[in-house]
Amino acid sequence: MQTTLLDSIPNQAQAMVNTILTNDKLIVKIKNERKTKHGDYRQLPNGKHQITINSNLNQYRFLITLIHEIAHFEACRKYNRFIKPHGKEWKQTFQHLMLPFLRPEVFPLELLPLLAKHFKNPKASSDTDTQLAIALKQFDNNNDKTYVFEVPMNKTFKLYNGRVFKRGSKRRKRYECVEVKSGKLYLFNPNAEVELVDL
Repeated sequence: MQTTLLDSIPNQAQAMVNTILTNDKLIVKIKNERKTKHGDYRQLPNGKHQITINSNLNQYRFLITLIHEIAHFEACRKYNRFIKPHGKEWKQTFQHLMLPFLRPEVFPLELLPLLAKHFKNPKASSDTDTQLAIALKQFDNNNDKTYVFEVPMNKTFKLYNGRVFKRGSKRRKRYECVEVKSGKLYLFNPNAEVELVDL
């Protein structure tokens, strides 16, 4: 297995990950950051199976993303390729694969209760679990990011794609934000990464 892959996950997880990848004969490629996803899984035309993971993830998010994608492969192999991508078969497979990693030798103590809660019913993306996503982000190398929940009311911010919004009221879980150019209302997760701008 590539050294860079091993270097991207916690030391205590490396042997277990190596065993899984060897048994599953998966190709894992590390890619430049993609804003819309942390990783993906697909079957290649030659019949082999490939996982890609973003290179900019911290070691804990990298591990969770890697196991998330391995769960897609194993769920398809065990059941069939027509199951829902994040349905019950995938959830059960993800829980089963992740359980051996949920210990203090692998993850920091402050993450373990949040991970335990998350894995009772894992979502399609750990980013939709706001508490866990924010806790994971504290381990990022570049930790000078601003999140929607930190933006003051009626202040403007910009997304990575250049679109500018004004922050409005908080609903139950998400924030109402109006796109300045179109006047359309959008709902943002609290942990969406943004850049403050002055208009």
